[in-house]
Parts: sequence; structure tokens; C-alpha cells
Amino acid sequence: MDAEVSLRVDGTDHRVTVDTRTTLLDALRERLGNTSPKKGCDHGQCGACTILLEGRRVNSCLALAVAHDGAEIVTAAGLAPDGELHPMQRCFIQYDAFQCGYCTPGQVVSAVAMLREAEAGWPSAVTLDGVAAGDGSRARLDADEIRERMSGNLCRCAAYANIVPAIEELARR
Repeated sequence: MDAEVSLRVDGTDHRVTVDTRTTLLDALRERLGNTSPKKGCDHGQCGACTILLEGRRVNSCLALAVAHDGAEIVTAAGLAPDGELHPMQRCFIQYDAFQCGYCTPGQVVSAVAMLREAEAGWPSAVTLDGVAAGDGSRARLDADEIRERMSGNLCRCAAYANIVPAIEELARR
């Protein structure tokens, strides 16, 4: 069965007809031609397909397009409107935080969202006591905290030695 859905992707409105079993990842890549999110595992385990859905990071391979009719989606490409790189993208370049680059769009989108989550006081498994209490304090984004918060994004090339410092750089600003 097919359904028509409206999606706002990287600032542009789209109306597309999809099979009701179509994931956001497949709708983005196959129906809209947006190849920024990558199809890695297709099971929500690698994070290569990470997008911002209504401002929150989501593995797009696990979300059905019909469940998000009217949604606002931002991909790594949408973080750089008019060719001006997002500060996180610039940090990834500065720190050479990629090798093959396949996971990079998902890593960058996830890192942008992770910084917002930390700023909002969202706890993690290594967050200091008090942050989760909602007292307005922020988690200290050291390497351990960043690794924990980015653990849903895998890099087959093991570029973590550069990914973590790239994120730390922007977190310090």
C-alpha cells in the first residue's frame, strides 16, 4: 500500500508517495536523492544514517516515513546551508576526523545533537551526579563523556582518535 507524505528536508518541502513500509532513510536516499545519510547496517546499530528529526537525533533506517508525515528533517548536508560549513564540520576537517568518510555525515549530525543534549542537561551513563537532577548544571564533555554519548555511531576505520578531539574542540567553544 502506498501513502503520500510531506517532509521538510534541509529547509525544502517535499511531497512524496512511498510504500508504507519505507523507512525515512530509503525515502531520503531513493525518493528524494539525498545521499547524505548513509545506509550502513540498516538495523540501527551503526549510526551512519543519523539525521535530526524534529531537532533530535534519530537512526533514519528505523523510522518509517509514514509515521513522520510533516516532519522537519536535517541531514549533514543541511547543516551547511549555502556552502558555509557548520562549526562541527569544520572541526572534523581540522582534526582529520575521518578516513573513508562513510560514517562521517552520521557522526557529524550525531555530534551536533549530542552537544545540544549535553547543553540541555541530558544525562549519560558517565554524567556527573547532579546533572540529571535538573539543577541547570552541564556535564563536563571530556573524552569519556563524548565517547559514551557518541557510542551509537560506529567508525569501521577507527578514526575515534581524531573524532573525539574534534568534538572536544567545539564543546570547549
